[in-house]
Amino acid sequence: MSDDMSLTMIDLFAGCGGLSLGMENAGFTPVFVNELNEHAMATYLANRHHVVGGKPFAEQAHLRCHDAHELQGDRLKKMVADLEAIGLEFPSEKEAKKGKGGSTLDLLAGGPPCQGYSGIGHRRSYSVDKKDLPSNQLYQRMAAIIQRLRPRIFLFENVRGLLTSKWTRDGEHRIWDDVRDEFRNIPGYQVRWTLVRAGDYGVPQNRPRVLLVGIRDDIVLDNPLLDLEADLEDAVKCGFLPKGEPSECPDLIDLLDDLVDPEMDKYFATGVYPPGRLATNSYPGKATTREQRAMRVPAPKHEHRRPGEVTDHEYSKHAPNIVKKFRHMIDNEGEIPEYARTKKFAQRVLPKRWGNKPPSITATSLPDDYVHYAQPRSLTVREWARLQTFPDWYRFEGKRTTGGLRRAGNPREGNFDREVPKYTQIGNAVPVRLAERVGRHFKRILEESVADK
Repeated sequence: MSDDMSLTMIDLFAGCGGLSLGMENAGFTPVFVNELNEHAMATYLANRHHVVGGKPFAEQAHLRCHDAHELQGDRLKKMVADLEAIGLEFPSEKEAKKGKGGSTLDLLAGGPPCQGYSGIGHRRSYSVDKKDLPSNQLYQRMAAIIQRLRPRIFLFENVRGLLTSKWTRDGEHRIWDDVRDEFRNIPGYQVRWTLVRAGDYGVPQNRPRVLLVGIRDDIVLDNPLLDLEADLEDAVKCGFLPKGEPSECPDLIDLLDDLVDPEMDKYFATGVYPPGRLATNSYPGKATTREQRAMRVPAPKHEHRRPGEVTDHEYSKHAPNIVKKFRHMIDNEGEIPEYARTKKFAQRVLPKRWGNKPPSITATSLPDDYVHYAQPRSLTVREWARLQTFPDWYRFEGKRTTGGLRRAGNPREGNFDREVPKYTQIGNAVPVRLAERVGRHFKRILEESVADK
């Protein structure tokens, strides 16, 4: 294994790559990726030209797959062979089934799609038992892949709703009990989990996430960072995950203010827009805060980005009545004017600063959830990405947005296909900083392992 791949990872159900990017910032190198949606996969690959086995990762189709259900039988054998060809080592199938031996793969991470676990928006309306959603069975495939590959550490992440969701509308059996037990039953690993809030890890959101961590027995052995006796469940107390601090959450004005383009004010004031895209293509102002400078960090050299270029900072051309509504909300502490109130949906103005309160927002798949704190408009894709702490060099592929059944599918009619536009890709992602904090902690655990000394 070359020095630039000293820590290796596989990302299953990778989405647009937030978890991978955070782990990369912490020192891990993706060597295999799985993602079902073509647009999310296109985004992932557009930002992954690091060299693996002598070639850019994005150019190696054999180091990726779309459907995780394929990763069994001959396809799983080929996956193992392809990874061995770039220098990784794995136990035999027979050893892996018995929970013996260990691979040199450092991390396998993944967050199976949360469509059936989430209680957000349109998903509430579907009268479909969660046991009938194919995506809700993918945790079993992930566990089977872990058992075969036997990485040093594995990470399962998902939405908070997983903890309380039931398999059927009328049943009492929790999905989480089965998910947790599935991973606990992988031989040769110690498993702990925690519900964390991204705002405690430098992310400007509340965004609770379930993180379940498995660490191979030989890595746990005599590791000074780990204490199995501290708690039978809690991953933070046992040292499997880093502890967060609420004070780390950045204020939105410090994060977004350098993207406010005063040239746009005249368009929103008059309602007269130029033809074509309404976008800002270069920085309208200097970075004046640590947060803004962090978002402008240069891209890795292998990504070949142009300095100063801003992408995906395109504005919605709101109708005059929408602009009037947004302006009233900005000027009146978020109050929606009476004529614009509906029972279905209530937008909120983003606060410039959190004050003494924890962050109260969560970036979802809907850009209209929030109004910009200074301009009467919804957020751009670039601003949405900053809420998830993606740096500005990161590129997104696919449509800007879409809606209705194209985004949600219709499980009642057996339609599980969904479009995943840019806003949705970002909203579904693991926040980059959360993943980076977890990745840096994993790196320390591996460095302290007696098995690697």
